[in-house]
Amino acid sequence: MEDQFTQCLKCDKGVLLPLSDYGRDGAPIHYKAWVCSNPDCGFNLRIDNGEISMGRNIAESYK
Repeated sequence: MEDQFTQCLKCDKGVLLPLSDYGRDGAPIHYKAWVCSNPDCGFNLRIDNGEISMGRNIAESYK
């Protein structure tokens, strides 16, 4: 299945995996973030309120 995703251009070993989330009103937000499957790489892209950020620390969210 990994051959269906885009190769990570930072490490050239992993692939970029899409992550989804839910908005404030519970509406799904598809492809909110993309992360490299190679844990040693850590590359990530994220969309927040229309702004794209790269390289932020990745952590689990607890509620």
